[in-house]
Amino acid sequence: MSVANPEMTMTIGVVIPAYNSAKHIRRALDSVLAQTRSPEEIIVADDGSTDDTATVVEGYGSRVKLIRQTNAGASVARNTGINAATSEWIAFLDSDDEWLPEKLQLQSELLSRNPRLVWTTANFIYCHCGRNLHSQKLAEAKGRALLSGRDFFEDYFDAFTKAAAGWTGTMIVKRSVLIEAGLFRPGQLRFNDEDMWWRIAYRYPEIGYNSKPLAIYHMYVPDSLTKKHEVPKSLDELIANHIQIASECGKLERFKPCAERMLRYWIHRYWFDERIMHIREMTDRFSRVLPPFYKSALRILTIFPRITSACMPILSRINKVLRLPL
Repeated sequence: MSVANPEMTMTIGVVIPAYNSAKHIRRALDSVLAQTRSPEEIIVADDGSTDDTATVVEGYGSRVKLIRQTNAGASVARNTGINAATSEWIAFLDSDDEWLPEKLQLQSELLSRNPRLVWTTANFIYCHCGRNLHSQKLAEAKGRALLSGRDFFEDYFDAFTKAAAGWTGTMIVKRSVLIEAGLFRPGQLRFNDEDMWWRIAYRYPEIGYNSKPLAIYHMYVPDSLTKKHEVPKSLDELIANHIQIASECGKLERFKPCAERMLRYWIHRYWFDERIMHIREMTDRFSRVLPPFYKSALRILTIFPRITSACMPILSRINKVLRLPL
């Protein structure tokens, strides 16, 4: 008597939120249709586009299901797709990004080898295609070393701090787990994906990981559904909300390194634009997350913010050479 291969019996639905994506959604859809392991369904949630997005999607016929809604943001669009799906697993892709051909096949194989996992992610490639610049999120060899021969990380938050947590376009999650975690928060206009993954991680810390890049993240795309919203307010709300959630479920110590990494990344970005004025406020608000030396350095550097901002290119080069904790 033959036993069914779990990889062949699992069903995968692809959810693609789209807003004014007529110029690049073909690239995303073609990359899904070119997979060596085809998904069972492809759903595009058109979030009130005013261009020809719907017309382009309709050109794919029955291969792609189009759902149109009034403009409500990426979270609502993703939730629309999840609720419409009939597959056991949901894979995500934004309309301005793309998958590499073996993405679904390699992730399906990983999940079949580890049936207890309820989600998996992968390495990916950043593409600043206007300048013909490409780079891996994490060097493939380093990813393999971090896994130590396994297919998964024991703690998503630990993987996040090591740049090995993938991104939305590399996620495959059980549909029931997305629903259990409460789906994407409509009010979280920016970082709605991080918010979702963190809420899942409190419940299911183990996550699969392919060190081989399986998708391409296209940077600096105009009208991106999630990248256009203001960062400081959304970031503050996200971190504050999850400090509270993590504290309530006894996971604060697990979450703090993750929060620290994200705060430091955006603080470093703020030095180079008008958001530098927000750094001292953020330092005070998240005092319990940031290390003492780092907080002291930030307070000194923000005494004269304009001078510091002007000197940041030089300080940044020194930091890269000396690997200072700033």
